[in-house]
Amino acid sequence: MISLPKLDADLVFPLPEHALDDPNGLLAFGGDLSVDRLIVAYQNGIFPWFSEGEPILWWSPSPRGILRFSDYHISRSLQKFIRKSQYHVSINLAFDQVIDACASVPRGGQGTWITTGMIAAYKALHKAGKAHSVEVWDDKTLVGGLYGVAIGRVFCGESMFSYRTNTSKVAFHYLVKHLQACGAEFIDCQMQNDHLKRFGCSEVSRSTFLNLLENSKDKTVQHSTWQPKLLFETT
Repeated sequence: MISLPKLDADLVFPLPEHALDDPNGLLAFGGDLSVDRLIVAYQNGIFPWFSEGEPILWWSPSPRGILRFSDYHISRSLQKFIRKSQYHVSINLAFDQVIDACASVPRGGQGTWITTGMIAAYKALHKAGKAHSVEVWDDKTLVGGLYGVAIGRVFCGESMFSYRTNTSKVAFHYLVKHLQACGAEFIDCQMQNDHLKRFGCSEVSRSTFLNLLENSKDKTVQHSTWQPKLLFETT
């Protein structure tokens, strides 16, 4: 039997070090998805992940997947694809569309963890200036993108989608380049997988991740980093 702390109205989480080993990183349940609680969670290396009909579950896994920009790389075939791409790439021009798309695309029959409550919560977080999206466009049609949460100089990736081949990868590539240029320090990938590993994502212990986060979360990036704009436009 699993015994978990239940969150109350206070915006206080258990220490991440108290998360379970099995399932990896499960820390607490309950509370709400208010903007203030989500910000506190991300500032402490904690994120929500649960399915429709479940209580809100909060996680801080170990090891943690991160992408240091010095480790970022892409295959030659993807480099060629991006060079020849006729897509436009923007930031924060269509956050609502992006998260709706991430929630609706098929996930191999596994459904989605992006519940209706999560969608509403992250849209509110976007309006508060903390959640951000990257969009890939074919003319005026949205064909790919991603979204996540910015905490100081850390970008916490949440989800991505593709309506066309490689368009989520295009979004991720331009996000990395944009973050590098604006003074960010790394991307929190939460859990490493084969897809992210191909880009240079590596695993670190929870304690290492929390130290990196602590050193980055109160720093600022350039003021213009999250202003809605085009990042790349074909000529």
